[in-house]
Amino acid sequence: MAYKMKKLQIPWLKKRVVSLKVPITLCLVLFGIIPMFLCTQTILSSVKQTQIDERMVEVQNQCQILSSKIARTGYLSGEDKGSLNSEIETIADVYNGRIVVVNQDFRIVQDTFHIAENRMHIAETVIRAFQGETVSRYNRDKHYFAQAVPIYSLSQDKNIEGVLVMTASTEAMMRLTDAVGDRLVLFQVILVLVLILAAVLAAAMMVRPFKEFQARLHHVEQGALNTDISSEAYRETRDISSSVAQTITKLQEVDQSRQEFVSNVSHELKTPITSIRVLADSLMGMGEVPVELYREFMEDISNEIDRESKIIDDLLSLVKMDKSEAELNITQVNLNVLVEQILKRLRPIANRRKVELIFESIREVTADVDEMKLSLAITNLVENAIKYNMEEGWVRVTLDADHKFFYLKVQDSGIGIPEDVQDRIFERFYRVDKARSRETGGSGLGLAITRNVVLMHKGAIKLSSKEGEGSTFTLRIPLNYIA
Repeated sequence: MAYKMKKLQIPWLKKRVVSLKVPITLCLVLFGIIPMFLCTQTILSSVKQTQIDERMVEVQNQCQILSSKIARTGYLSGEDKGSLNSEIETIADVYNGRIVVVNQDFRIVQDTFHIAENRMHIAETVIRAFQGETVSRYNRDKHYFAQAVPIYSLSQDKNIEGVLVMTASTEAMMRLTDAVGDRLVLFQVILVLVLILAAVLAAAMMVRPFKEFQARLHHVEQGALNTDISSEAYRETRDISSSVAQTITKLQEVDQSRQEFVSNVSHELKTPITSIRVLADSLMGMGEVPVELYREFMEDISNEIDRESKIIDDLLSLVKMDKSEAELNITQVNLNVLVEQILKRLRPIANRRKVELIFESIREVTADVDEMKLSLAITNLVENAIKYNMEEGWVRVTLDADHKFFYLKVQDSGIGIPEDVQDRIFERFYRVDKARSRETGGSGLGLAITRNVVLMHKGAIKLSSKEGEGSTFTLRIPLNYIA
């Protein structure tokens, strides 16, 4: 036995819809916080590097001054060192560092730490200094830098008779910078809180027009279709409100059309019944009715019944067409044969009104259509052209095609349609001349049915008419139907 498993519906697994204020607030906060942190870190790094560079330049100048004094006083040759040693130690203390003096034998003659005197000091920086370079190196991991300066003799040949090496710590500067950074962190936290509050307020103000627009739509939802929903706060709200207003207008037109349709259906169905009732009451109210009068009344009753049946059939046709395009029974049809059959059926009506029917076939046309529905549409057009024509007039039906569409044109020499009502001619139950329409047996649904059939075939219908000079209806329908 097969069992159908229902999906487990868990409320918290459903897709949650967030307010527009949330992404706006997040964007504002992120666009404020990220640049702020980047700027802060950049400034701190720049301050650190600037302080280190300034300290290294300052130490290098002091080393240059000391190397000159060492050369002038003959410090390396063993002369009086007392006063100069004191100055060297003072400078080392000032910069929280260590000064080492190395002679030509790479032996340390002075160490302010007094732990490496008379020892050999062979290092890359010392060797490069003996080659005439002034060497500067900074150790970022241990926060200190080293300066190696050559000591030149005062002789003409400027021999290098020693090297002054000074190392200085930058930890004090780092601690100061870190303390400033800690203060900045507190300042940043306060700024972030202020920024979040400002972002929330800004998001609320930005979303307010949408809230107002939503409130107006709620009034429309309650049935107040005439509510003004225009919103000019933003271009987006203006465009949305304009689109919604157009949709509401169309809904109002549809609702009005529905009401008119119901009213027209009631009126059209009631009119024949009323006529039948009047005729029947008249017959029953008479005493002895002559056979000729009785036959005339019964013929009128039969005509009203036919008219009622015609209206009901047309209504059923419209209902069927409104359901779904899937109800089309598409087959390949020879349209030349179909049009000839329709004209053959309508020729007796045309002959009674002395109207000439002309069929002009430009080429043989075969298309994928619903033969029954298309036959109904063409019949309605040709029959209207006959009914609303002049005596001894003409109706010309032209069939043509290209590589994509076929074209059916129905022209007549009839009374024409006024220009101001041509937009409404395809509405249900709409009649240009109501009295003449009833005389000719029209239900006011023929053109509405024709238009529905054409639209179901993915086609188009166009009217060209001038009052008193006739009308032209043109159908354009694809040769191959694509669902």
